[in-house]
Amino acid sequence: MGTTTPPRTLAEALRARGDESLAGLLRARPDLLSPVPNDITQLATRAGTRASVVRALEHLDRFALQTAEALAVAPDPAPYDTLLALLTGDGQGDGDGRDDAGAAITAALPGALATLREQALVWGEDTGLHLVRTARELLAPSPQHPSPTGLGPTVAEATAGMSPGRLQEILTAAGLPATHDPVSAVTALAGLFTDRTRMAELLDTAPVEALSVLDRLVWGPPYGEVTPNPAPPVQWLRDRGLLLPVSTRTVVLPREAALHLRAGRAHRVPEPVPPALVAAAERDPQAVDRAAAGQAFTALSTVEELLKLWNNGGPAILRAGGLSVRELKRAAGSLDVTEPVAAFWIELAYASGLLASDGETDERYAPTPASDEWLDLPAQDRWTHLATAWLAATRTAGLVGGQDAKGRALSALGPDLDRSAAPEVRRRVLALFASLPPGTAPDPRTLLDRLRWERPLRSPGPGGPAAPGEASDLRSRLALWTVNEAELLGITGRGALSSQARALLDEGPDAAAARLAPLIPEPLDHVLLQADLTAVAPGPLERPLADMLSVLADIESKGGATVYRFTPGSVRRALDAGRAAADLHAFLATHSRTPVPQPLSYLIDDVARRHGHLRIGAASAYVRCDDEAVLNEILADKRSAALRLRRLAPTVLAAQANPGSLLEGLREMGYAPAAESAEGDVLITRAGARRTPPRTPPVPVPEGPPVPDATLLAAAVRAVRAGDTAARAVHKDAPDTATAGSLPRTAPAETLATVQAAAMTGSAVWIGYVNADGAASQRVIAPVKVEGGFVTAYDHTADEVRTYPLHRITGVAELADEQPA
Repeated sequence: MGTTTPPRTLAEALRARGDESLAGLLRARPDLLSPVPNDITQLATRAGTRASVVRALEHLDRFALQTAEALAVAPDPAPYDTLLALLTGDGQGDGDGRDDAGAAITAALPGALATLREQALVWGEDTGLHLVRTARELLAPSPQHPSPTGLGPTVAEATAGMSPGRLQEILTAAGLPATHDPVSAVTALAGLFTDRTRMAELLDTAPVEALSVLDRLVWGPPYGEVTPNPAPPVQWLRDRGLLLPVSTRTVVLPREAALHLRAGRAHRVPEPVPPALVAAAERDPQAVDRAAAGQAFTALSTVEELLKLWNNGGPAILRAGGLSVRELKRAAGSLDVTEPVAAFWIELAYASGLLASDGETDERYAPTPASDEWLDLPAQDRWTHLATAWLAATRTAGLVGGQDAKGRALSALGPDLDRSAAPEVRRRVLALFASLPPGTAPDPRTLLDRLRWERPLRSPGPGGPAAPGEASDLRSRLALWTVNEAELLGITGRGALSSQARALLDEGPDAAAARLAPLIPEPLDHVLLQADLTAVAPGPLERPLADMLSVLADIESKGGATVYRFTPGSVRRALDAGRAAADLHAFLATHSRTPVPQPLSYLIDDVARRHGHLRIGAASAYVRCDDEAVLNEILADKRSAALRLRRLAPTVLAAQANPGSLLEGLREMGYAPAAESAEGDVLITRAGARRTPPRTPPVPVPEGPPVPDATLLAAAVRAVRAGDTAARAVHKDAPDTATAGSLPRTAPAETLATVQAAAMTGSAVWIGYVNADGAASQRVIAPVKVEGGFVTAYDHTADEVRTYPLHRITGVAELADEQPA
């Protein structure tokens, strides 16, 4: 093909591209690489398949998509000037009061067209632009799938099958000369609608009500229902072909007439320029960093509290998978957050590999061994671990509480929460945040407008692409969830992107941790004990101190300072964990900056004195106590009726409840019993840890094939070029060669002689080859060596040296002297 000859097909257009341009196509549409096409023709065929075209259209910005939509309603092929006129209009004005953005469209159209060409959605020179057939079918108008432009079919399409007599009636009513040739009649009617002067004269004679009907149809949808006896204005429009019948009850405004009424524009509002981000507020960048760091510390505390909550084994897993609504509410109450926020923290811990199912028969959620390693990390490294996992996760906590396609509720940690677009949307939202000056918080509305412009089309259904509004709904929701989750996680502070988050996006976790470290308060080794049986932690505590204090006391309030309250129950919990009263006194004296209050010392001694006075064992269960009066008191208490106690001996009571229930029941009555073993020893219930077996975090679900790297792209382009050279090689017909397109067939002796001669002369030959799996193919090879029943040759099709068994070569033919350019 000469360099000045316009391409006749998409394959020819791709063949004329350079290697860098082909690599750009494969980078923009990585689905074309699975598997690597054999040649350019196969690449062009694959690029025109419905699934691949739909995926490519989904990744266009609004103006590139509007350009493709304009080409879908333009003649095929369409000159560049025709396309430009469809986007800018004819300059005549349509009376809708809108400003013409012609200059911006003229400046932006070459870039949009270059994008469409690069992605092989448009091919051809500017004198004749072709939209690939599949894209035209997806975007062109039809009664089942109206065009995104709101235009209907052409006059020729709408009048197909109309009787010649009816065409003559329309021509006469429109004031056109009669003709008995249907083609000429259609041409004359279309010519009337595209002639601004004659069309204006015709509309000047129209009733006002008829013009109102046209106003309702002009910007789409162009279809309307009519009765068997339409109103006079509608009948006037039908008589003159301004409304053409689609069925007995449906009419359509033809495309040429609509374009006249629109002043030649395919779109009501062309959008060549992306919407600008508007700043909602401008804050001090240092204040933003401090606020984000504070929220990051809160995020770490919340995840640590969640791990501690499920430390001894978390809630059971539903049969369908996931967390029950009751358990989610319980977790939300324990974390002191709302249920959607609790679902976010639970999903984040799961995506980070800190929580998983234990795999037991009674399957439950529990922390993983990796959670212990995570807890030992510095605070800044723990935060970067969470933030990195959040950026890459496809599990979407915002869906929890909604319903799937079958109407089933979506639960936290359950199936069907993966949305492959989530990581891309998160990164794009944060990139838009980063495009603003430090400390600037964007207006969420303009942020959504920008995202909808960048990706207006999502998930076309069976009938074609969805409408722009509903198509981008998932991306809009993902964007809003991203804004909220980024604030919870400390990615943003006071609505603006923090410097540590900028470092995470641009430089990686190490740089982000270095930025965050000075902003995280150092953990403290002390608390302040108060006389009202509380302890105040004026900041974050060292982990051993926090762990022990969480056993000895209950958290009463959180914030900049955490307040712990000591109660008989909390002290008993520490004694149950094997701590003696002397240990507790020493612990408090060591870690308090204030003297240990006397009421707290009395509380510990009082609970310790009564702790273990009662003993619980298995009878089903029994209670034993050296003090008969205590047992008499228990039997006389009406609250013990549910335990069904009876006396076995002066110091022993038996119960039909199990030991655990009996233990809890007596504690609720105000006693401090201790469990004992079969040997009579007191059982110590330490605040132990239940861990799952080693687990890997959930793998994100990718959105389509991964983007290939430069090495793979270069290899793929070489393979496609080599295969194309081999596929287009012209060969001489061998004596026994079958019809064109089939494998060459020659006798074994002739095959051997031909490849030996080619090896001696260094020429290339055309062979048919059947591999071990029985798959047949045609290849162009340059034999190098023939020995031992094998041919070693450079395979032009695969662009590498290969060895072929002679018995698998079906035949051989010489190449013609002249090969295609």
